[in-house]
Amino acid sequence: MARLTVNGRGVEVDVDPSTPLIYVLRNDLALNGPKLGCGRAQCGACTVHLDGQAIRSCQLPLGEAEGRQVTTLEGLGTPERPHPLQEAFLAEQAAQCGYCTNGMIMQGAALIQDQPGITEAEVLEGMRGNLCRCGTQPRVVRAVMSAARKGA
Repeated sequence: MARLTVNGRGVEVDVDPSTPLIYVLRNDLALNGPKLGCGRAQCGACTVHLDGQAIRSCQLPLGEAEGRQVTTLEGLGTPERPHPLQEAFLAEQAAQCGYCTNGMIMQGAALIQDQPGITEAEVLEGMRGNLCRCGTQPRVVRAVMSAARKGA
């Protein structure tokens, strides 16, 4: 039995500790924000925060998350009180198909949390590992910069 905190709520799951966290989040906890893209930590669609740091949940075994704080897109903000970056994504129309959106928002939120006063060059570098086939990266960068300027 693994115990961890997901989106501020203590949970217990009876899953093999070697199971990638993405499967536990989606299959056992019904959290659909993180997406399984490449399964190799190269696309960023599965990004979540582990103790406040952006990580790829497709490569993190559940056992390494035990006893730690996991935040998914569902825990970043709510429809009533969205995270400033979620608001900026809407304002900048930074999502098209939506598959990469989870990773873009979670990675971007970690960047602006860790680097107040982040520059556009730092955003571009920090988001480099998040892939989008629709080509919305310029809008994503604008959204991250807008949220950063607002002190997200």
